[in-house]
Amino acid sequence: MAAIGQRGWHQVICEIRHSFCAEFVLAGRGDAWRSTARGGDLRCDILWIISQPIAMLDDPVLVNDWHVVARASDLRSADGAGDVRAARLLGRDIVLWRSPECLCAWQDLCLHRGAKLSGGRVVNDCLVCPYHGWNYDGSGRCVRIPAQPSQPPPARARATTFRVVEKYGLVWVCLGTPVEDVPAFAEWDDDAFRTVDSGPYLFQAHGPRVIENFLDVGHFPFVHAGFLGDPAHTEVGEYEVETTSDGVIARDIRVWQPDPDGTGRSAEVSYTYRVLRPLTAYFLKSHQEQRFAIFNSVTPVDETRSASWMIMALNYSPETSDEQLRRYQDVVSAQDVPIVESQRPELLPLDLQAELHLRSDRTAIAYRRWLTKIGLRYGTA
Repeated sequence: MAAIGQRGWHQVICEIRHSFCAEFVLAGRGDAWRSTARGGDLRCDILWIISQPIAMLDDPVLVNDWHVVARASDLRSADGAGDVRAARLLGRDIVLWRSPECLCAWQDLCLHRGAKLSGGRVVNDCLVCPYHGWNYDGSGRCVRIPAQPSQPPPARARATTFRVVEKYGLVWVCLGTPVEDVPAFAEWDDDAFRTVDSGPYLFQAHGPRVIENFLDVGHFPFVHAGFLGDPAHTEVGEYEVETTSDGVIARDIRVWQPDPDGTGRSAEVSYTYRVLRPLTAYFLKSHQEQRFAIFNSVTPVDETRSASWMIMALNYSPETSDEQLRRYQDVVSAQDVPIVESQRPELLPLDLQAELHLRSDRTAIAYRRWLTKIGLRYGTA
């Protein structure tokens, strides 16, 4: 038990879930674990841990940051009935809906009997609980209880509300107190660029692993051969990396690509990467006057699930449709998912001695050092 305590229970759970075939077999009734390698006392502890629901992630770095939970287009305006949507962020269930005054993001919970408000509907500018019909206005206050229509609802009958903003066509939620604005994406407001959303791409992996993969060019010839790389062109040249209080910048990473953007035209391109937040990064890919950017924000759905929301921006190739660009990014992301999900350890090692590093890994090294500096706990070891 002491040894497990030193590593942390979440790491032990991850190890158990991925190696139980070798160490544990399921008991006959299917409701208990029988260890084939250890004594009986540990069995009870493991059974109890696995049976527990995943709790809200309480890393203050993430709690006080903005995260994408939906597309703004997924929620109609309040002209008609309006849409009600469920989301999940940092292990917490959220309900999203539009009132006439604002977009609302609340804890997905009715204070009466704990039903999920996301199962309800919008009626008379209120979100109505599906269980007993309690009516909540846009501020989160319960304004009507059908079972006692003449009695004013108690002051405590109020939903837990969260800060929410719309930016870049996405809905961003902060569960705590945001220390900064939503990350900047310059191309969004640049008339020379068109923007195309893609995703979300779901990973059974922690967010830092997903972001580090996004920052990595060395895997292009192997994971993305025929698109972003070619096994005949594998060398990663020298490039510059700078770490600031706001993140990491890597400049002038030159790569030859067979199809760098879905247009089917090969080119040697130059990348500039920026880490904007612990789980938000961006690149600008340049070839002559052509510019292609991707803004990638990874949402920590819960302890082991992440959703990658992307926006592409380019200043050329108007003949390439939005749908063609999305299909291209769908293919590239689908190639990344099994690789990232296979990585071990699942938690990104911040101790640089834990894995081998090359000069071509300088962006990843800078990212890990920066995560250590800002004190990120989630998804790291």
